Amino acid sequence: MTQQAIVLRTPSGISGDMLLTGLTRLAAVSNAELSAIVDSIGVPALHDCVTIEPHHVNWITGWQARITLPHEHHHRTPVAIYDIIDRSALTEAAKALARRAFAILAEAEATVHGCSVDEVHFHEVGALDSILDTCVAAALFTRIDPAAFHCSPLPLCDGIIRCEHGLLASPPPAVQEMLGGVPVYGVDAQGETVTPTALAFLKAAGAVFGKWPQCEVVTSARAYGGKVFERLPNGANFFLVTT
Repeated sequence: MTQQAIVLRTPSGISGDMLLTGLTRLAAVSNAELSAIVDSIGVPALHDCVTIEPHHVNWITGWQARITLPHEHHHRTPVAIYDIIDRSALTEAAKALARRAFAILAEAEATVHGCSVDEVHFHEVGALDSILDTCVAAALFTRIDPAAFHCSPLPLCDGIIRCEHGLLASPPPAVQEMLGGVPVYGVDAQGETVTPTALAFLKAAGAVFGKWPQCEVVTSARAYGGKVFERLPNGANFFLVTT
């Protein structure tokens, strides 16, 4: 009996907007359908904020999320984010996955800041773009409903990241806390290759890190983020397969 699975390869890393982009393409969701999913989150500021557009890096074609959001500086607690998710019109499966992703992230942030989970105040992660990326990715992933989720080891490098807390070393502290049990390797680059939002989602979605499974490819998509690495093959490659 054949089953569908998702295979993700991340030669230049992975971010929340890359997850949103790749899963949109695998789920064969149009921009009109994507807008409806975004509206189902129930946050007015997210209305009409994202489209998936063709994009290329070094003349290799793929897709990229064009996201336009109003600036906000909310420091949301996990409870506030769970309330947004619970009040949304997302499916119950999507709500559960989005909650798991933010719970994993909250645990990491609590460790980083030496506080309880209830005392965590998300900064960048509590912003609209992280709610958008996580909730939409959860909606798309659960729509595909893969029997398995295979991901390559994750590329890491040194460098400096600018954020709410000032200058941080790469990988950022929250990513460090979530890397337990995740296979990684070093790459010739500088800066952030794996974002906290993306790693929390991978773990919440049950990604198994390692080599390709034996499978048959059904469809594929290349998702680009906002950063281009000069010495790496850019983009994350998403595959819908049968096993």
